[in-house]
Amino acid sequence: MSSVATWPSKAENWLDARGRGAWIAAMVLGFIFFWPAGLALMFYMIWSNRMRTPFSCHSHSRHRSHRLNWEPTGNTAFDSYREETIRRLEDEQEAFQAFLDRLRAAKDKTEFDQFLEERARKAKSANENPAEA
Repeated sequence: MSSVATWPSKAENWLDARGRGAWIAAMVLGFIFFWPAGLALMFYMIWSNRMRTPFSCHSHSRHRSHRLNWEPTGNTAFDSYREETIRRLEDEQEAFQAFLDRLRAAKDKTEFDQFLEERARKAKSANENPAEA
């Protein structure tokens, strides 16, 4: 394999070894010297998830077992306040999620009932007017 064909993978490995900052610098330089190259790098970084952080919104969980484990500060009053606040917020989040689930279920049921009514109405009109069907 020629070196011309392998330089993209070598460049990718080189940038990966240097981290996200190197990718951003390469993209900015691409925009400065030849804007289509910068645009291509930006799309590649988005497509390959190179810009995703380990604590992104996609990694959240609704379960308490995945809760952050804070180290005790040594101040028992603050530690108990923090634990109570976290527990209360998690309870509120679970209650709100249950509310959203009930809301979605009610909307789905309403839409399905409407579909059944329309279907029954069409079947009734087809039975009353067989010449039109």
